[in-house]
Amino acid sequence: MQEAATVPIDHIVLIGNYLPRKCGLATYTTDTYLALRSRFPDVKVDVYAMDDHPGRYDYPADVTGAIPQDDVSAYIATAREIEASGAQALWLQHEYGIFGGAAGEHILKLLDRVTIPVIVTLHTVLEKPSADERRVMEALLRRASKVIVMAERGREILERHYGADARAIVTIPHGVPDRPFVDADTLKGAFGWAGREVVLTFGLLAPNKGIETMIAALPAIVEANPAALYVVLGATHPNLVAHEGEAYRDRLKAQANDLGVGHAIRFIDAFVEHDELLDYLQAADIYATPYSNPAQITSGTLSYAVGVGKPVVSTPYVHATEILADGHGVLIDFGDSAGFAREINALLGNRGNRQRLAARAYARGRSMIWPRLAEAALAQIGRVVANQPRRIAKHARATRVLPVDIAAVERMSDATGMLQHSILSVPDRRHGYCIDDNARALILMTQAPELDPVVRDKWTSTYGAFVQYAWNPDKRRFRNFMNYDRTWCEEYGSEDSNGRALWALGVTARDAGMQKHRDWAARLFDETASLAFELGSPRAHAFAMLGAAAMLEAHPGHAMSREILTRFSTELATLLDTARRPEWSWFEIVLAYDNARLPEAMIRAGIALAKPELVATGIETLDWIVSRQTSPEGRFRAVGTESFGREYSDPLPFDQQPLEAQATVDACAAAFDATRDARWLEEANRAYGWYLGANDLDLPLASVNDGGCFDGLMPSGLNRNQGAESILALQLAGCAISALSKRGASVAGQSSVAA
Repeated sequence: MQEAATVPIDHIVLIGNYLPRKCGLATYTTDTYLALRSRFPDVKVDVYAMDDHPGRYDYPADVTGAIPQDDVSAYIATAREIEASGAQALWLQHEYGIFGGAAGEHILKLLDRVTIPVIVTLHTVLEKPSADERRVMEALLRRASKVIVMAERGREILERHYGADARAIVTIPHGVPDRPFVDADTLKGAFGWAGREVVLTFGLLAPNKGIETMIAALPAIVEANPAALYVVLGATHPNLVAHEGEAYRDRLKAQANDLGVGHAIRFIDAFVEHDELLDYLQAADIYATPYSNPAQITSGTLSYAVGVGKPVVSTPYVHATEILADGHGVLIDFGDSAGFAREINALLGNRGNRQRLAARAYARGRSMIWPRLAEAALAQIGRVVANQPRRIAKHARATRVLPVDIAAVERMSDATGMLQHSILSVPDRRHGYCIDDNARALILMTQAPELDPVVRDKWTSTYGAFVQYAWNPDKRRFRNFMNYDRTWCEEYGSEDSNGRALWALGVTARDAGMQKHRDWAARLFDETASLAFELGSPRAHAFAMLGAAAMLEAHPGHAMSREILTRFSTELATLLDTARRPEWSWFEIVLAYDNARLPEAMIRAGIALAKPELVATGIETLDWIVSRQTSPEGRFRAVGTESFGREYSDPLPFDQQPLEAQATVDACAAAFDATRDARWLEEANRAYGWYLGANDLDLPLASVNDGGCFDGLMPSGLNRNQGAESILALQLAGCAISALSKRGASVAGQSSVAA
């Protein structure tokens, strides 16, 4: 088979634990970094260290930054840094316990916010994961362009138990140091082992290491080899220390003393540094791993022992069966103390056999040295980067307007109203309904005259009934959230949801195709509109203003609508004066959602009240927000949700929501109506083009076959769910741009006739 193409790699990001944090994964990540720098000195490697105790570790200059494992904002901030760094790929070392959240789910927030390819090395692959562990692993598999496992058994588990794509998995063995093969006797003196026959076990001390099995084997070993010494090297696992102190170590010592072999065992309670560990390994005659967990897929020290040419006697856990296969070590059943004694005695009693096994192990280790790992991994990264789809910029993409298609709206609706959320394109009934979406759906029915009158009548009545039923006269507020069983979740909804309800009523009173619906909407608006004066949110004010402006068109002289427009336009102007800076012409010191609704409300108020100063304020602020919603390439860039709440800061690009494009189209339509400036036609078309793929990722969000729309533009691609808000945003934006195009053509025609 022809090997996939690759491209040169000059900059990557590496995430994992890092020394001086004391754990095997920190050693692995550090060794990986050093191997990359040594083998590929021209490749820039940005290291981000996962940090369980912020401030405790004195990281070396190699570390670009640390990520406090429980701080969600740190993951998001790191994603921004990575995006801005110019790195070509991200290589993640994954272990469940090093990331915050349920089963380490916080790391997904980082991965979902970077656009570069992700390569994941899995240090644990569970056959029987918890629900959270499965959820996180499946999300990693979806996001990763390539998954690295260290044993073929890991590949089998991923394919069989997680449905992973075999083509995305590659096996790269655990790296080992490149040390010369030496005779153990030449090094024993440094540890006080001269004249002893040393069997070594290394690792954080814990019950799953099977030390009891080796201690039980010692009497038979010492009887046949009186000079034998069993060395147990490693500190007690911190979790065990926290639970019971050193009680486990004491129990092991007591076991040895009870068997009369206390003199033949030495416990070294220390976390030894990398080079020191290798010295210990090379000074031992035999390396033993009596681990009790059959599913253990990786053991770094087993790899190290093979790498320096140690004869290994081990239980048949997954990693051992693979690395010691074909006569490269000796396997003994779990808990078989007699078997360990027999095989260790056979090796200690026959130096020639022991040296031949050591030579075979060392030869296998040559294929696992760190430079080979670095070469294999960077080759995989190069192939992944080469296979990334190349997006072709379409700066001059022509905007076409999709015809109104309410198939997706109907898919999300039933006799009660429109459901909120979906899983991909299938409605998710668990989240029920909300007035926000039903108010938007009601507006859509008034803005699409080309719909079949019977269909429009049906759904106008359905969405209108939801709004009607949401009104709680006792609280003088609209409720918002309803369960699927039609029970309300609250006595009254948010300020924004109440403002949107008034907006929908005003538009329906003006634009509904049937008089009966216009009459109903006007009546309910009159009954409920006074609630607006108790709202404090600027966006709730803006929504109510849009409804009032529509109501005033339908019923000139409508006193309540005039008061809403007058009072709230004054309040928005005051907010603008307070927040304004030389570079900041906005109503608030932060950006949030539905931003363009604020200038739109000011423009519509200025038109309705015949106050040009309000129109001027709306145009000024719309011009400012449009400038902030423009990418360097000149495309519409919706203010990302990550920008919300950042004071006086330029907006961040992700996650981009369909609601922002619709609000901008509507605001530009208002600006055109007020000024007849063709520039606003262009800006509206630019915002609408975002749905069709004229965006940062050149990916269309519109589902042209059924009028659906994906829920957002993430750094890594599309959020492929299709909720009510997104579907309605696309359809409403389409209605607005169609109507605006007709008005623009009419104005152009009039200008031509006048000329």
